[in-house]
Amino acid sequence: MFDKILIANRGEIALRVLRACRELGIKTVAIHSDVDSTLKHVLLADESVCIGPAPSAQSYLNVPAVISACEVTDAVAIHPGYGFLSENADFAEQVEKSGFVFIGPRAETIRMMGDKVAAIEAMKKAGVPTVPGSDGPLGDDPDENLRIAREIGYPVIIKAAGGGGGRGMRVVHAEAHLLNSISLTKGEAGSAFGNDMVYMEKFLENPRHIEIQILADTHGNAIYLGERDCSMQRRHQKVLEEAPAPGITDEQRKRIGERCAQACVDIGYRGAGTFEFLYENGEFYFIEMNTRLQVEHCVTEMITGVDLVREQILVAAGETLSYTQGDITLRGHAIECRINAEDPKTFMPSPGTIENYHAPGGLGIRMDSHIYNGYRVPPNYDSMIGKLIAHGPNRESAIGRIRTALSEIIVEGIKTNVPLHQDLMNDSAFIEGGTNIHYLEKKLGL
Repeated sequence: MFDKILIANRGEIALRVLRACRELGIKTVAIHSDVDSTLKHVLLADESVCIGPAPSAQSYLNVPAVISACEVTDAVAIHPGYGFLSENADFAEQVEKSGFVFIGPRAETIRMMGDKVAAIEAMKKAGVPTVPGSDGPLGDDPDENLRIAREIGYPVIIKAAGGGGGRGMRVVHAEAHLLNSISLTKGEAGSAFGNDMVYMEKFLENPRHIEIQILADTHGNAIYLGERDCSMQRRHQKVLEEAPAPGITDEQRKRIGERCAQACVDIGYRGAGTFEFLYENGEFYFIEMNTRLQVEHCVTEMITGVDLVREQILVAAGETLSYTQGDITLRGHAIECRINAEDPKTFMPSPGTIENYHAPGGLGIRMDSHIYNGYRVPPNYDSMIGKLIAHGPNRESAIGRIRTALSEIIVEGIKTNVPLHQDLMNDSAFIEGGTNIHYLEKKLGL
């Protein structure tokens, strides 16, 4: 087992990793920017190193600084959390070349899954269902591109191969706009991602966003841990998640889960990962794989009892998975609300000092957050300040528990999106279950 792990992140996920390390008896190193010296995990870590000023490019995304911090503290492994460098193949490669262990997939796997075209090709070979599309990057022949679109059927969506997070996409509803849309997307992709390769897919009108959590080790073992419904989104950013997904049958779960687990074996995957799908009319369509821990991993932990961060660390240390597929049983229902420091109506960030904070409690309630009384939320990073999770024996009880928890949470001094979540927990369509990815934006009038 590792003696010391460097946590290359900030906020609640850094604290989550620190807690897992402590449980395993592993010493921790917290890196931080100069405005993050008062983060809870920095104060609790065995050691801390300031790696630069507030801008991410000069601190959390500064690869030489991160690796240097590992060297000077004698850490042996790096946990990247999510965001920042977690899916940066070059970083993972540099970590390993420098003699440290990257707690995540191998660099070549991250690189392959980061290229959407390569990822789709790999999934097709593994038998994972994909969205009908161009089966590779689009070329420069306009007639061929028009033919592909006609074969797929409008509407289609043009996507950047190196895109993500909702960027590098353009929907085309009519043939007259296709060629111009391809040209525009290629130009944007080249500027934003350094890669102007684009591909085409069928655009599903009203799908749900459902993802499968997997774990895989270096000994040829891979398991799936059920699915999450992440359809409640605003501008391609998830607002709340739940597990299991309403309306998914045990048979559907087993069929898609087994294919995902087998795909991990086929590509030699290592660690935790998530297969993201669009789901419409009873069919799953693969869109991408996230080669890291997800923000919403907590709901899976609540319904399975599996500590995903602990398993990440054990697998990276060369151990076999602690579970077989037969050990995984889904118990009850869990819902996660992302608590952001933002205006609940305009969604403008609301940094500042937290004057009073009270975390909710009660049976089945979990609050993952790094904030405390007097903590100053900086304006430099993502606005998420915590995740409120409720678990109950069924979906109705989980909704009831999270309603109560939302009424108890106190965060004074800044604005939060708690009122939005309270509204959603009383929304008839959400209560019924199965809303599509466009529902929230329509509800908000966006």
